[in-house]
Amino acid sequence: MTVADAVAHLTPELWKRANRLLVRKALAEFAHERLLVPEPLPDGGYRVHSDDGATEYRFTAEVRALDHWDIPADSIVRRHRGVELPPDAVDLCTELRSALGLSDTVLPVYLEEIASTLAGTAYKLTRPAVTSAELAKAGFQAIETGMTEGHPCFVANNGRLGFGVHEFLSYAPEAASPIRLIWLAAHRDHATFTSGADLDYDTLVKDELGEETLARFAARLTGLGLDPDAYYLLPVHPWQWWNKLSVTFAAEVARQRLVCLGPGDDDYLAQQSIRTFFNTSAPHKHYVKTSLSVLNMGFMRGLSAAYMEATPAINDWLAGLIERDGILRAARFSIIREHAAIGYRHQQYERATDRHSPYRKMLAALWRESPVPSLAPGERLATMASLVHTDRDGASFAGALIDESGLPPAEWLRGYLRAYLTPVLHSFYAYDLAFMPHGENVILVLGEDGTVRRAIFKDIAEEIVVMDPDAVLPPAVERVRAEVPEEMKLLSVFTDVFDCFFRFLSAALVAEGRLEERAFWTAVADCVREYQAAVPELADKFAEYDMFAPEFALSCLNRLQLRNNRQMVDLADPSAALQLIGTLRNPLAEFADLARPADLEDPAEPAGGADTAEVTAAAV
Repeated sequence: MTVADAVAHLTPELWKRANRLLVRKALAEFAHERLLVPEPLPDGGYRVHSDDGATEYRFTAEVRALDHWDIPADSIVRRHRGVELPPDAVDLCTELRSALGLSDTVLPVYLEEIASTLAGTAYKLTRPAVTSAELAKAGFQAIETGMTEGHPCFVANNGRLGFGVHEFLSYAPEAASPIRLIWLAAHRDHATFTSGADLDYDTLVKDELGEETLARFAARLTGLGLDPDAYYLLPVHPWQWWNKLSVTFAAEVARQRLVCLGPGDDDYLAQQSIRTFFNTSAPHKHYVKTSLSVLNMGFMRGLSAAYMEATPAINDWLAGLIERDGILRAARFSIIREHAAIGYRHQQYERATDRHSPYRKMLAALWRESPVPSLAPGERLATMASLVHTDRDGASFAGALIDESGLPPAEWLRGYLRAYLTPVLHSFYAYDLAFMPHGENVILVLGEDGTVRRAIFKDIAEEIVVMDPDAVLPPAVERVRAEVPEEMKLLSVFTDVFDCFFRFLSAALVAEGRLEERAFWTAVADCVREYQAAVPELADKFAEYDMFAPEFALSCLNRLQLRNNRQMVDLADPSAALQLIGTLRNPLAEFADLARPADLEDPAEPAGGADTAEVTAAAV
């Protein structure tokens, strides 16, 4: 590839289209978060003015449930002092910097993230157009790398600051370029390896690398006069080796505490989360998640060596809880466990920094189960993020699955909700346990007919939280406990599920005319009531944390990034940083007084225990 080829996607026409798409999203999400208040116009459209009043944006919109602004990109007209200009996302952020609350410190970094997001969109527009119907029938990784939007809420969602354009083309998931991880030998005096109860280090590396590669790595060490048994093998992202470890950890390399062994033999593909890799050479093998010191969507994407130590134990605990619970078993709910983890501690940086420092998160990795071995004949996989994907003609991936199933849209939707929403609800009400169940953190298992058979959750140890201060947890799991104010606990469902996912899924299906908006939320309400009817022993919790409450607090994700785009949230205290701005009307509120479905009233016995899967299977 020539220097010019690397920027072949940066053309006037593609840049213009990318800007229009991102300005559409910015206007919609900033209006949703009440950073902007669009002014209604007599012609039925809306208008937003710049801070100084010199520039205006006019557009049409449908305002749907949860204050969702559905804005056609081609309806946007930008005028500066009466002269029409093309929409420009960077200009929009500077024109509205006061309304957006962008400080002098945050603004230039945020503009760089916007520019990078635009460049990524321009690249995606060069790819062959794949319809949602074609993508729905594609393989797991074709779907994963075929996503074009990124996080549906965040405007600057593909910053990846630190990647050069050549590295974007090698490591971005949408580039779908095969990657071979680089392996280091990490001296055991400075590294910690932990694994689940059913796995040990020797078994893991033998299964992942094979005898031939292990022998090659051992020969490299013995050739240097080093003892292979004194080291752990540690996979790293190629970018991390070339840009960080070979420089920032140069002393560790020079002293042979770290020894570069070279690339492994398996090919991987980067996932939507960018630092996690799927093994395409052997799909039954583990995912590998690596440290990656690039800034993306409000965080430096490192991995904490300290956090890695407890990761397998947390996953084992949660897997055991799921296995013992009748409701979760009946829903066929599962997680893919983070089976093993390794972290390297650079003692000089640890003495010089606090626990938040990115210097403590430069060298760690984990191995996560692959979902492939769990598939029954005829089953296939798709990231849940795909449900809100739309192709270039505006056709939705979810709609393509509905067409494939031949079912009425509401019936297909109910099957999906039972697989996804029921486990979220039961985990909350039975265990005060909250996931971060956004689209990228959930894998759907689809049947041959395009229906959702079950849901698999991932990214467990860093993103689950137990909100019960009195819950009995094993010492190694104690880290997941967090103090969350009572009035904020149910936001784990209202924000993460309703506002950050269902809002977009509903809008896509309604825009296609597949069902009315009320029908979507009727299906959600029915799923909640079906679940509640199956566990009457939790009635007091349902009353205390009311899914049918009139309203709930609006928790704003972009406001977090606009305030601090380097560290949006302390994951050890996630509720402390939330930006709560007013309330949203709960779309389930109108169903509060409706009777439960007759066939689900008064189940014969409680359904939450470990021996009641048969009783609850029909209900859930």
